[in-house]
Amino acid sequence: MNLFNAMQVGLKEIWAHKFRSALTMLGIILGVSSLVAMSAMVQGMEKGLREALVAIGGLQKIRVEAQPIPAAQRHLADFATGVTLADVMALIGSAPEVDVVSPEMRMESYPTLAANGKTYRTFMTSGIWPVQATLMEHTIAHGRMFSDFDNESARNVCVIGTGIRDELWGKPEETGEEVVPVGRTINVNGVPFTVVGMFEHYESEQDHKERLVRVAEAERQRALGATGKGTRRNRGWGSGGRRGNFAFWLKNNTFYMPLNSMWMKIKSGQTNLPPEPRLTNIEIKIRDVDRMDLALTQIRNTLMVTHHGIEDFSFRTQEDWADQIQVSVRNARLSGGLIAGISLFVGGIGIMNIMLASISERIREIGIRKAVGAGSLDIFVQIIVESVTIAVVGGFLGLGFSRVVVWLIGEVAPTDNAPIITVGAMLFAFAFSVAVGLLAGLFPAFKAARLNVIQSLRYD
Repeated sequence: MNLFNAMQVGLKEIWAHKFRSALTMLGIILGVSSLVAMSAMVQGMEKGLREALVAIGGLQKIRVEAQPIPAAQRHLADFATGVTLADVMALIGSAPEVDVVSPEMRMESYPTLAANGKTYRTFMTSGIWPVQATLMEHTIAHGRMFSDFDNESARNVCVIGTGIRDELWGKPEETGEEVVPVGRTINVNGVPFTVVGMFEHYESEQDHKERLVRVAEAERQRALGATGKGTRRNRGWGSGGRRGNFAFWLKNNTFYMPLNSMWMKIKSGQTNLPPEPRLTNIEIKIRDVDRMDLALTQIRNTLMVTHHGIEDFSFRTQEDWADQIQVSVRNARLSGGLIAGISLFVGGIGIMNIMLASISERIREIGIRKAVGAGSLDIFVQIIVESVTIAVVGGFLGLGFSRVVVWLIGEVAPTDNAPIITVGAMLFAFAFSVAVGLLAGLFPAFKAARLNVIQSLRYD
């Protein structure tokens, strides 16, 4: 019997016992679909995290933050300065690997922003230098970024993200138009600030595609309403199932004012302030990510001088985040792959069981084939081919069902990043299912090949 005939026999056996074969394939179908769906979810998660990493400055960014004084230096607590502007000035002139330095000062509590009769509280209210916008990959969509002169003069000006505009003046789908609040006033804890600029709206690639679809649908519904052909409920431009990646949400809810304005107009009214402005953190962009270790050494040596040898500061690099992404993705793949592997293993047990049952029903048939000249190898190959055929059919059905699984996951538990089904994952899952079918058929094939011709012919 050649390979083609063996496959025909296998397909006929599947068709002859349709219900039994369907139950046998169920484990393979679920295993393949869960493996593809798991890979798609991890792929989407990884893509979203890397998009966010690029959106907030990439791997070249370092953040200097204040930290508690080490136990061995607590006797020097009275001499600790914290993170100050003196550190910024020292880094600009003493660390050759540093390209851009920007101080940042935030309020200790969430400030209240008030405008247009509405209020909004956000923790992304910061006093900065204008260069911070470039360092954080911000782009001005309307108006301008405040200047160094605005900072030196401590002018009451600000630049906001679209999230703050949406909260205070309404979302475009609510107002019917895009409100540009440049020139309007926002009160920050009662202190008026004039909006001189607004950043563009930030979103992931997937959210951008979905928003375009919603905008097109909204325009279509408006056209239907205008012509009197009937209307449907408009979901709006921003009412997607996802809130969007958290990094993009943070950028959209940014409120920037000049650093001196934050210190002199906002924080000056607070009590127990140090004589020198203390910063929340310092954002740094280095020249070359491949020289990260050298840059960190230069920054640390510089800060140890300005801090009089007291190490009350710490570093946070984007490389740490990149490493965490790799660890998270690897763990998700391992855990998801293990679950999918167990499903395929169960499917393999089902195939082995059905093949053993099939052999028991066909002992006389196998005896007749051996009696007319079929060898043990021919019987062995036939059973293996039938086992693999079941796995192949189940694998193909599993690939089709995987798209349904991904769709159901997106509908029942939408995530920040849409799953991405890749060809590589589908090929791997299908190959794995074929391998399971091959292994599951080995024992039944050996058993069938070793059947005695005389005993098989006498079997009733």
